[in-house]
Amino acid sequence: MGGIELVIKIGSMALIRREDNDIDYNIFARLSSELRPGMLLVSSGATEIGRLDYLKRTGRALDGEPEQTKTDYSAQGQAILMETYRRFIRPEYGVRQVLVEHNHFNDPQKRQHLYGLLQRAAAQGAIPIVNYNDCVSDEENRKMELASYQASHPEKPVVECVDNDETAEVIAELVQTKKLILLTSTEGIYADPNAPDTLVREITAPSAGELERQVREWQSHCVGASRQGANGAGAKLEFALRSAKTGVEVFIANARYPIKKILSGDVNRTRIAIESSKGRNQP
Repeated sequence: MGGIELVIKIGSMALIRREDNDIDYNIFARLSSELRPGMLLVSSGATEIGRLDYLKRTGRALDGEPEQTKTDYSAQGQAILMETYRRFIRPEYGVRQVLVEHNHFNDPQKRQHLYGLLQRAAAQGAIPIVNYNDCVSDEENRKMELASYQASHPEKPVVECVDNDETAEVIAELVQTKKLILLTSTEGIYADPNAPDTLVREITAPSAGELERQVREWQSHCVGASRQGANGAGAKLEFALRSAKTGVEVFIANARYPIKKILSGDVNRTRIAIESSKGRNQP
């Protein structure tokens, strides 16, 4: 087997049934059954699943500072997240939990170590499942570390990775995959978020500069987010653009759709890529 051929990221709200305050086991089962060695999953969800689990067990939410409760929910939810994936992934495949922080991408030695871990997984018949390590991450310390790194390396962009869309983008770059799927609770990017028939199926261009111009235009239509603390469609487009400019073909799609159908275009989704063919572009 080769290296990582496909990176998939799934958001928190795509993994739960909001109306029932519960895990959406159908999504977990469908996605997990499709995963194979050579694929890498970046999964959000630990914090939200931990919150729901705490509510079920105690009948109340945690009190305290938002940053602290996020940490505590994440620590409780991470075990459930991995247990649920393991339940539905085919038994002959290994499952490897990889919890990352910003320093794993900003430090060259740690970055190389992470690269080796992820690349070996495919050859060893295993599927890496990556999440940001919220339960040991402290916002104040993180900001100090990022500021210190930027001051000592002013010529390099700093990776923060608090948003798992960014985590997926930098991992796609790291493992040099050609395809990235961002799974959400919506169909993709809309010209009008309140009109389902305005889905933008293709954002493509013959050059990185023209693609960026188009993405900036579509970002002006993006408003709101799926939950408090989320950055919304505009940020998702930003990270998708970064990947697309390096030659990655990016898809934004609803998590209820099979991976094969998202890639083939048999279902609604937004595809973002640099390509010379102008017939597929819908500016």
